[in-house]
Amino acid sequence: MHNARLGHQGGFAGELPPTLDAMEIGIDMCLGGRELTEPKPSPDGTLVAFVVRWGSSVAISVVPVVGGPERLVTTDPQPSPGRGLGGGCFEWMPDGSGLVYAARDGDLWLQPVPVGATRRISNVGEGCRVEAPTIAPDGSFVAAVVDQQELWRWFLEGDRPPERLDDGSTDFVFDPFVTPSGSTLVWTGWNVPDMPWDAARVQRLDLGGSKRDEIRSVGAVQQPRAMPDGTWLSVRDDTGWLNVWLGDGPLVDEPFEHAGPTWGMGQRSFAPAPDGSAVAYTRNEHGFGRLCVVDVGSGEVREVARGVHGQLGWSGSHLTALRTGARTPTQIVAYRAESWERTTLVVGPVAGWDGVDLPEPESVEVEVDGAVLHARRYVAGHGRTLCWIHGGPTDQWQVEFMPRIAYWWSRGWDVLVPDPRGSTGYGRGYQQALRGEWGRLDVDDTAAILRRSHDLGRSVPAQTVMMGSSSGGLTALGVLGIHRGLAAGGVVLYPVTDLSVLAEESHRFEAHYTVGLVGPPSESERYAERSPISYCEDIDVPVLVMHGDADPVVPLSSTVAMVARMRTADRDVELIVMEGEGHGFRDPVTKRAEYERTGEFLLRVTGQR
Repeated sequence: MHNARLGHQGGFAGELPPTLDAMEIGIDMCLGGRELTEPKPSPDGTLVAFVVRWGSSVAISVVPVVGGPERLVTTDPQPSPGRGLGGGCFEWMPDGSGLVYAARDGDLWLQPVPVGATRRISNVGEGCRVEAPTIAPDGSFVAAVVDQQELWRWFLEGDRPPERLDDGSTDFVFDPFVTPSGSTLVWTGWNVPDMPWDAARVQRLDLGGSKRDEIRSVGAVQQPRAMPDGTWLSVRDDTGWLNVWLGDGPLVDEPFEHAGPTWGMGQRSFAPAPDGSAVAYTRNEHGFGRLCVVDVGSGEVREVARGVHGQLGWSGSHLTALRTGARTPTQIVAYRAESWERTTLVVGPVAGWDGVDLPEPESVEVEVDGAVLHARRYVAGHGRTLCWIHGGPTDQWQVEFMPRIAYWWSRGWDVLVPDPRGSTGYGRGYQQALRGEWGRLDVDDTAAILRRSHDLGRSVPAQTVMMGSSSGGLTALGVLGIHRGLAAGGVVLYPVTDLSVLAEESHRFEAHYTVGLVGPPSESERYAERSPISYCEDIDVPVLVMHGDADPVVPLSSTVAMVARMRTADRDVELIVMEGEGHGFRDPVTKRAEYERTGEFLLRVTGQR
């Protein structure tokens, strides 16, 4: 067992990357730059605020919506950001005078814009966490979620004490929203063992009369909001696809997903025009993204731009978004309504990526026993393949800017990205098919996709390596142990190895996830047979495992136990424990070690690096 000791490094982007050797992308390019999340236009539409993370530091900055210099507006305490296309960190004051944001200390703070001293709004106590603030249109109060299970409001003027608004009827509370009239507060809630994509529902509270009711749906519902006139907006999958709904019916009824799964708060995959005449929304076309705008009156849909978009906001004459793609480094953009001319406001990664001819993946479909399975392949064309399964398992890697994929592709590796059943992006039926089948169906689907690749001559087992993290690690290990002969080795990061331990020890959000995906805990034989720790002795190729020692989601103890069992059976396995890391590696030193150790492993098992 090896331990990687972490340090911290980083600074604001601006340094040029090292010179590229032919088309090879350096590790420094993958580690440098900034992470951008949650762009939100100001109420008057002149500024865009966004969260930026570089190294271990986080801040909220603003930039003019027409382009111009960035200005940091927060210093201390630092914000607590969402990740990727998620949010839930901050909200503008209705008059644009400041931002209310969730900080790393667990509380809400008010930050004046452009300058001014911060003011603490909440005081929830040590160990608690406030998220997803929403503010009354008159600026009188802010409501937010505490520890993902309670909804509270704090009054911004006067001495009225904070009050809890939910009635405790749901185990989880997410994404509150105050209607434009200020009379109603809505949010989503659900009870275990369901996850939000299984059976979340909208709850409503009349703030004047304290009347409560619910909007129930056949499937799942998320992102409850309202048009300027008060008509309800949300994303629902009653029809089998996550589509934007206006009132009690789909605004756009089409076989494409308009949102991703609710892994965190603050997703904004649609935005109404300020006058209510149109709604912009995102479309997932089998992993490929597109921004669309639908005319509310006629129902006519206009396809505005390609690329994965998220965190949509429409204020004044501009629609703002976080935009990314296989060839598009993550950026914040503004579209001028009507002409839909795009202006790039902020770019996250270091300079130099625009000079690399990155590939668009090709779509792959494999029919197995009447079911059509999906994948994407990034083609380098040198006969060696990384079969890389996303985590979740209720998730998908859309065609976004992914430096990890680009790095290995630039070194001659094809990257095959399976979407086994359970993945999102293909409708509710495809996603729900994994219920009760996790650890079997996802493994069989991935093996079928990879086997078809071999049959077509696109890959060969001796030059194929399985890769995956979290639930993707479980799937990768399953292919190696159950469908032997398809790959020469495997690299897994913080993998799920023992489903019983996961069910007992995982964090609160996923504590009951395995019940829906595997079955009741009483079915111990099913849990055992689906867990890699039960069949790891059958893995007859080398395996490299990396896991953080502070992982709150997947217990390190299960990984250690699996590795010990493999060593007892004289299997070729190496474990690297990353000190201080959680579920997903964030420190640049750790991430560099991941790239380097993976390269050494690939060279050892395939002769290629």
